[in-house]
Order: sequence, then structure tokens, then C-alpha cells
Amino acid sequence: MPKKEVPVDHLQEYLPSGTSAAVTSYLRQYKVHLTITQHRKSILGDYRHRTHHRNHRISVNGSLNSFSFLITLLHELAHLLTFEQHSNNVQAHGKEWKTIYGELLKQFLEQRVFPADIEKELRQSLKNPAASSCAEDDLLRVLRKYDAKKSDHRLVEEIPLHSLFRTDDGRVFQKGDKLRKRFKCVEVKTKKIYLFSPVYEVRLAGSSE
Repeated sequence: MPKKEVPVDHLQEYLPSGTSAAVTSYLRQYKVHLTITQHRKSILGDYRHRTHHRNHRISVNGSLNSFSFLITLLHELAHLLTFEQHSNNVQAHGKEWKTIYGELLKQFLEQRVFPADIEKELRQSLKNPAASSCAEDDLLRVLRKYDAKKSDHRLVEEIPLHSLFRTDDGRVFQKGDKLRKRFKCVEVKTKKIYLFSPVYEVRLAGSSE
């Protein structure tokens, strides 16, 4: 996946107004090698801890809107701070990470850098931070409002029942009933059944974009 290293002085291009100084302070303090990637569907950010030969490394999707970018970067910084305090002796998304991630989020929530609807969902998520960046469905729905508009894209939950949609890899599915939290969908070509998150973004089947 193509990546580019971003000088910390230019990080404000990706972040909400007024947040770059605080974020940059962490990156400089821990000598983080930050890279910005092209769009990745299955992962928004990634962290690799320092070794004898490498600094801490964080990558974040450059296609994210500024609020999603900040939340994802804080998620990965929380992994860094957890490693600094506990090395590899705790679970990746255990109570130690949740505590540190919550403290990072609170720092930015107190600065009121998020719109009211995002702030509301983030405060709700602080009760039990999720293992994946922006993972809570309600938070994802709100964050999506701040994405660049894509006329042919929909969330799976927005697709009418029994309608066809396609994923980024070109596969076509028919939407079925909802089973608890996910939708049961059938791949048209193979007839195999897949479960889709309601907030998974797909394209209308007739789109050629």
C-alpha cells in the first residue's frame, strides 16, 4: 500500500483546526515515524512499537475526514503510550489501553474541537472504548456526515432489502435480513453467505465509478 511520510509541521492539513500542536508534541516527544497511507477499507490506522533499530511507527489513512483522522491517530498513540508504560505485558486493547485512550480523548474533548454530534458519541464511547478506531456504529454514522460526499455510496443499512450492491473489490451481493447486529447477504456469483455490518460502506450495484 503506497505510503508517504508526513513532516509533523504539515500535519495540520489532516487534523481539525487547533489540534496539531498537541498532537505534534506527542509525535516529537516519542520520535514517532508517521506515515499517511492511501485508502484502506479494513484498517484505519496501525501502530508498531519501537525496537533497537526502529522508532515507534504509526500509519493513518489519509482519506479520512479530519475528525476521523484525529480519533484514529489518538487510538494509535494510546497503543504507543501503553507500550511505553507496560511494554508487551498487557493486552492490546485491555484496561490499560482503554484508560490511556480515554485520557487522550478527554484532553481533546475539553478543547471542544469536535462538532456537538461527534462529541456526544465520543463521550458515550468513553464508558467502554472500542478495540477498533471509530468502531461504534453510532459514532461511524455521525463521522460519515463529515466525509466528502459520494453520490453512489451507501451504508448497507441504507440499501433496500433484496437490492444488489457491490464492494470495492467488484463483488456483487444481494442484501438479506438482519440477524441481530449484521445483515445476511448473498454473493451473487458464488451464492455464499456473508454477514455485513450495517455501517459498512458499499456502492450501488449499477454504479461504474
